[in-house]
Amino acid sequence: KAPWGTAERQCMAGRMKRCVVRRRDGPEQHGVAASCLRELRDKACGVLAIDKAREPITLVLAEDGTIVDDDDYFLCLPSNTKFVALAKDEKWSSKSLDRGTSWLSESADEVDSAAEKWKQLARQLKDDLSNIILMSEGDLQVLIDVPRSDLAEELDQSETKIQVLQDTLQQVLDRREEERQSRQLLQLYLEALKTEDSILRKVAEPEAAPRKEMDVVDTGTSSTDASAATALSNQILAALKEKPAPELCLDSQDLELVLKEDAAALASALGWDKQKAEALQEACDQELSKRLKQVQTLHSLRSTSKGKKTLPWGDWPSAKRKK
Repeated sequence: KAPWGTAERQCMAGRMKRCVVRRRDGPEQHGVAASCLRELRDKACGVLAIDKAREPITLVLAEDGTIVDDDDYFLCLPSNTKFVALAKDEKWSSKSLDRGTSWLSESADEVDSAAEKWKQLARQLKDDLSNIILMSEGDLQVLIDVPRSDLAEELDQSETKIQVLQDTLQQVLDRREEERQSRQLLQLYLEALKTEDSILRKVAEPEAAPRKEMDVVDTGTSSTDASAATALSNQILAALKEKPAPELCLDSQDLELVLKEDAAALASALGWDKQKAEALQEACDQELSKRLKQVQTLHSLRSTSKGKKTLPWGDWPSAKRKK
């Protein structure tokens, strides 16, 4: 009986796969062994202390956020694959990436001058070109304005390839501007429709009796309630208030900060109503999700077709730079 038990344990051990699991925003990693996805989910919930109310969890690859929901795919993964456990209603974010977007958590205080600013941005591209997608419009413009020879020296690339890179950066800027203009035209069209509809209703309605003026009761509240404090910087608030389609000009880290804000506090800080603030957060959420999906797609393509090698500079399409 004892030898049979030993053989059984050896057989089970042969089917077990070693994995590493962690929460989305947690630094602690735990090693577990599982023979299937269901077992891995159960063990992950245990070692990560995930509340039963927040199950079922979703397991994604820590490298690029790929959802793993197939046992055959799970068995094909190498040992010690890193997983991120997402509880109910949680989404994979840039913070889940092991590399490539780790620069998003860097403090802005580390940038002491304009020279250091562009060099920091250049290092981000040297690590992973897909970081272009996550940059703000201001950061893209900084890299476009850097002299080609200086950028070539910093990135250790030829000036020809740097020209291709700066053309690509300009293309990203142009696409965002085109999207902004399209949204503005759509908004103007919708406002025109509302105005026309309002005029037609007034013409159709009979002349209404004059309404009595109503006394205004001061409730003691205002749109700038000091109690509704916000953690957003003045620079972000200015962009949200003044820029058309502000979600397009912010980088992904700023978009995450806007999403974390309480809608009432955000509305108070901007002098808007809560509904408008919630619409802004929805637009920021859609823009952030779009960027992260683009990064995830690039990483997945690179992993399958190029053996996880850095995307060659020459693979970026050249384009005429718009002034």
